[in-house]
Amino acid sequence: MADEGKNDDLKRIADALERLAPPPPTPVDLASGDAFYWDAAGAKAIDPFEPIDFDLLTGIDLQKARLLDNTKRHASGHAAHDVLLWGSRGMGKSALAKSVVRALQAQGEDIALVETASDHLEKLPALFEILAREKRRFILFIDDIGFAEGSSEPRMLRSMLEGGASERPANVRLYVTSNRRHIVPRQMSEQDDPINPRDAVDDQLALSDRFGLRLGFHAASQVDYLAIIARYAEAHGLAFESEDALLWSKQRGSRSGRVAWQYIVELAGRAGKSLA
Repeated sequence: MADEGKNDDLKRIADALERLAPPPPTPVDLASGDAFYWDAAGAKAIDPFEPIDFDLLTGIDLQKARLLDNTKRHASGHAAHDVLLWGSRGMGKSALAKSVVRALQAQGEDIALVETASDHLEKLPALFEILAREKRRFILFIDDIGFAEGSSEPRMLRSMLEGGASERPANVRLYVTSNRRHIVPRQMSEQDDPINPRDAVDDQLALSDRFGLRLGFHAASQVDYLAIIARYAEAHGLAFESEDALLWSKQRGSRSGRVAWQYIVELAGRAGKSLA
């Protein structure tokens, strides 16, 4: 009888733990859907996927044209590059990477965005295996990539981009953003190292060299900043004064697409309007 009571207690504990445990995640169908987020637990659908409208992005016309052409090639099954979008904060790198995918989806292209964080790089080979089984095309997006000093992750990413055992599949291209042109900062100590200094620097630069297309984003001029605001204001039916817009940027110490959008949010709030 004692054993039966003990077994009953264990069963009740097991049942209670099962109720507390979260249900297993529902597998995501990567063959449909517009965008996904990949982390240690797997893929999750991004729904709704509503990046800024491609046509609204202003002051980066060359970058838009080149990224659209490259992404369209990939969506069509033609040769296309992995892309590094580098440069000033708030100038539309992340927005462009997402909006170009949405623009092609609107044109009927079967392409999807998969976003992940740079601290999940070690999980990418598993993701590549999954994506390789799909017929559609994917853009793997890694935003604001960065590495700790001495990290092995730059070499891991290089291997994925070119020639390694975990090389990304043909239906996937990587779009990566960074504030630095070469992703990994060059330290003066490397240049002063008396033991083979050139090799140390070359090892750092080798990662950015793996991206066939590198698009630079530079700080907005006053003219570009006002043009961005004018484009947003027109789209949302808002009026503004140039002096007020410039004062807004001076108070924030920078001119960028992000600062311009924050000003539009301020204008809409003053006017009692919603931007949704």
